[in-house]
Amino acid sequence: MNLRPHRKEPPEVNLTPLIDVVFLLLIFFMVSTTFQKESQIKIELPEAQTQSAVKALPNVLDITIDADGRFFINQREVVSTDIDVVKQAIAKAVGDKKDIPVVITGDANASWQAIMKAMDAASQLGLVNMTFPATQPAAQN
Repeated sequence: MNLRPHRKEPPEVNLTPLIDVVFLLLIFFMVSTTFQKESQIKIELPEAQTQSAVKALPNVLDITIDADGRFFINQREVVSTDIDVVKQAIAKAVGDKKDIPVVITGDANASWQAIMKAMDAASQLGLVNMTFPATQPAAQN
């Protein structure tokens, strides 16, 4: 006969199902989330057949050109379309950082001259990392 008290082992919690559920929720939210940058300035982006994913960067200079040729630097309207005024607005927004990316968003109906003026002003200030966003065309069925 064994008279010693019987010790109960502490219960074990199996975390494997919990980790599986959290992983599936993570995948669900990653797939169902849209990463589209909404803008307050109403522009219609040009269409492109291929679209690369643009990572959202906190330190980005955003130059927007609407259909009327007006310039917006980081959502603030520039008072004139003169290249010297645009350069001053870009220099004020950038400060001393010359390595930040420049996103030039031009309306589909904006003049090519206005877009070139924005590129020229940015490059004269030493900003060389430029990109142009576009949208994919709607499916034609």
